[in-house]
Amino acid sequence: MGTVHARSLEPLPVTGSNLSPPLDEAETVEVEPETKQEVLENKQVVVQHVHVDGISRTKDDLLVYEIADVFKAKNLIDVMKKSHEARERLLRLGIFRNVEVLIDTAQGEEALADGLDVIFEVKEMRRLTGSYNTMVGNNEGSMVLGLKLPNLFGRAEKITFQFSYGTKETSYGISYFKPEPGNFDRNYSVNLYKVTGQFPWSSLRETDRGISTEYNFPLWKTHHTLKWEGVWRELGSLSRTASFCVREESGHSLKSSISHSMSIDTRNSAIIPKRGALLKINQELAGYTGGDVRFLKEDLELQFNKSLLWDCVLSASLWGGLLVPIGNKPSSIADRFYLGGPTTVRGFSMYSIGPQSEGDYLGGETYWAGGVHLYTPLPFRPGHGGFGDLFRTHFFLNAGNLCNLNYGDGPNAHLQRLVESIRWSYGAGIVLRLGNIARLELNYCIPMGVQSGDRICDGVQFGAGIRFL
Repeated sequence: MGTVHARSLEPLPVTGSNLSPPLDEAETVEVEPETKQEVLENKQVVVQHVHVDGISRTKDDLLVYEIADVFKAKNLIDVMKKSHEARERLLRLGIFRNVEVLIDTAQGEEALADGLDVIFEVKEMRRLTGSYNTMVGNNEGSMVLGLKLPNLFGRAEKITFQFSYGTKETSYGISYFKPEPGNFDRNYSVNLYKVTGQFPWSSLRETDRGISTEYNFPLWKTHHTLKWEGVWRELGSLSRTASFCVREESGHSLKSSISHSMSIDTRNSAIIPKRGALLKINQELAGYTGGDVRFLKEDLELQFNKSLLWDCVLSASLWGGLLVPIGNKPSSIADRFYLGGPTTVRGFSMYSIGPQSEGDYLGGETYWAGGVHLYTPLPFRPGHGGFGDLFRTHFFLNAGNLCNLNYGDGPNAHLQRLVESIRWSYGAGIVLRLGNIARLELNYCIPMGVQSGDRICDGVQFGAGIRFL
């Protein structure tokens, strides 16, 4: 965090290292904290000038959008608040390494008695930056190397080169990002990429070469993303023992799709929330903008979190999805849903629920999954107030089903199919929060409702990832 500096305004009767003149220049007046706040709020001021020092590449029009609210401040407290908010907006652009704020009395011949100058001292990022980090996905990890050209044309644009090598996936690509001046939440990006993934539960290897463009924007309390993607997909068998159904899917396909996602997220944390709710809906339509893959896909995620007594949290989640092939061609194994594992229905092996052939899981065209969780502090709360607060005790009950539907049947038949073979599990374990990046779970699971062909993990199961049921 940076610092907001403010020089005192005569004759404000306040004290403090940043809000008072030296003791040899002014008499110190003892005032109660509430009185100080009231004096500062009642002291009317005018922001006459706002300066941004340290700029070499950034365009003025971009800065004007971010600092304009500072001129609307009417008193010193308001000036400090709006200056701090402007500083946060400047840092959010991702083009400054540091931003400091200085509030001073207005200078010059036209200076007013109650006039203020606000100075932002910034340090721009280098023209080329590099990064190295590790990422945690759904039960997989990866090493990521990146190069970034920030503030390419002076309006917070950036080009990013990224290479990722993981336990199941290797990718590289280049992306261009540009925000809308004055509204960072409105932005668009273009991506070129190649991704090679291995899916041992299906004995499948997939290589994607694609281009995508997306536009993000807020609307009321929701966040929306519109996306077009064109991808050349190459599917192949991961081993010689792959089933005939997987071998039959091998080959090339071209998918062109448009999608829309909407989310409302009021949670205080995305990793282990203590309160708030999440609603996320995604729709994808493939085939109407080209390609030989045609389908309509819907996906839903819903989560509620409620704080209870003694720092306990009750959480409930519901997921669901539906894939409808368009035309006479069946859906692809690369587009279907998968269920099971330490991040979804615990107590089952990774994506090992639903249709399968010779031990290879083929995914399904519809699914649902739900869970109820109780998070509590560790017994006797070791390390309370420090490292121990990263751990939580976890009690859970999960259930779900994944299958294919005959769309010639009616809704009652579809519902019957979804509820007739429910897999469920319960258990307890320990959860470790890794900052705001990911979380780790070590659970003891008892799977129930096991169907023929399912693979279970009866007993201790480890999970790592970002998105958990």
